Amino acid sequence: MAYELYYWDGIQGRGEFVRLALEEARADYVDVARQSGRGMGTGVMLELMQSRLEPHIPFAPPFLKDGDLIVSHVANILFYLGPKLGLAPAVEKLRYVANGLQLTITDLVAEVHDTHHPIATSRYYEDQKEEAKARSAAFISERIPKFLGYFEQVLQQNPKGSSHIVGDTLSYVDLSLFQVIEGLRYAFPNAMKAYATAYPALAALHDTVSKRPNLAAYLGSARRLAFNEEGIFRHYPELDVAT
Repeated sequence: MAYELYYWDGIQGRGEFVRLALEEARADYVDVARQSGRGMGTGVMLELMQSRLEPHIPFAPPFLKDGDLIVSHVANILFYLGPKLGLAPAVEKLRYVANGLQLTITDLVAEVHDTHHPIATSRYYEDQKEEAKARSAAFISERIPKFLGYFEQVLQQNPKGSSHIVGDTLSYVDLSLFQVIEGLRYAFPNAMKAYATAYPALAALHDTVSKRPNLAAYLGSARRLAFNEEGIFRHYPELDVAT
């Protein structure tokens, strides 16, 4: 049976981290909310989340359905999928290292979201622009260097070499780091202009991942939605550093 991925239609968002793993592995999956027809669409996703019969309802998308099993939260989904898709370290103890790295990416993504919604997710960006400017300035000056510096150090100190973040083969964490760099470059192009000089191992990893045949085919297809101002990574020029 095909995996069923549930996430909001029209944006990459958090669902893209799962989607990249499925696409790299050429897994058979259905993007439920993006499809039309019987058993498909956003309405079906919402019905499942609000079900009074399903014993393990997810709090929010993304979530993955594999047969009768529902797995929620990006890091948890990837921890589940990684071994099945050949995108997790073969050594079991390193799978926990990979999960820790993915959870750190989860923290980073949450902070990215808060740059444009620092007060409340229920309010429009336009209702919190001044707070967003202050939050983004701190994020750019303090948090981007802290997170990217950490991942750069982990890459550089990998006993198996800096080609991958953990172990000696591609993992879902490598794919997620690619997405992080793509998203930050979209959201803060001025701030990220010289990132490759500051974080050469991360830059090399990003470029290597982008050239993998399966990923390159996906990135050039209609399935890869463009970044936009409805998702996690948003480009508001006023939140970026001045040129």
